[in-house]
Amino acid sequence: MRAFAGNTYDDYYEAPMAEFPLPAKALLAFAACVVGGFTKVVWPWSFEDGEKLWNDKRGRVIVGNHVSMHEPVVTLISLWAHGISCRPIYKSEFDKVPLAKWFFSRIGAIPVERGTADIKCLRRVERALKRGECVLVYPEGTRIRTDDQPVEIHGGFALMARMGKAPVQPTAVVGARQITPQGTHFKRLFWRVYLKAGDCIEFSEMTATGRKAQCEEMERVAMERVYALRDELRAKHPGKV
Repeated sequence: MRAFAGNTYDDYYEAPMAEFPLPAKALLAFAACVVGGFTKVVWPWSFEDGEKLWNDKRGRVIVGNHVSMHEPVVTLISLWAHGISCRPIYKSEFDKVPLAKWFFSRIGAIPVERGTADIKCLRRVERALKRGECVLVYPEGTRIRTDDQPVEIHGGFALMARMGKAPVQPTAVVGARQITPQGTHFKRLFWRVYLKAGDCIEFSEMTATGRKAQCEEMERVAMERVYALRDELRAKHPGKV
């Protein structure tokens, strides 16, 4: 890929992030520095056991609980700061906004058509994982604003990992949900957010046999560990949910 050479959106979805043109890399670096600095001051965040996330250079599917836009942003920034390419998966509905589609493609994001067997997305993720890039997925699919909110887990992340011969790594966040208190649009400033990384889960740990059964077991185990990490954070930081 070359700068200002008429690269298509598909070029960005398919190409290794290391081969992105310089302007795209500069955009990601600028956004990471500006947004990272802003959030560190306004909504201070820290990643507990972050070395589990940063020291592993393999391609992985990273999953977590989803309560705001804070956790995907700071997770991507943290990985970028440690030299790790990570491609977030986002719902294709955002592509209806041209600027969003342009920006997401330049930072390495890959769209998925939810509710469908999006083979194109699966193949793109498979290739990304096999060349050592990470993929960030939030299986809850939408932001969970209360503990009483019904949660439907979108399990395609396990199939992605299996196709890419990659492990799944759980993460969790607390505090981000409370940045915007329920019933208001006003942001709470200087509210601390905590994230935590867990150990990677390998398909060799699964006891089920057959692709479908292994994927189902991986989905269950991975999300159990996500919620266990969340509960550890809640216990350590009372008042954060």
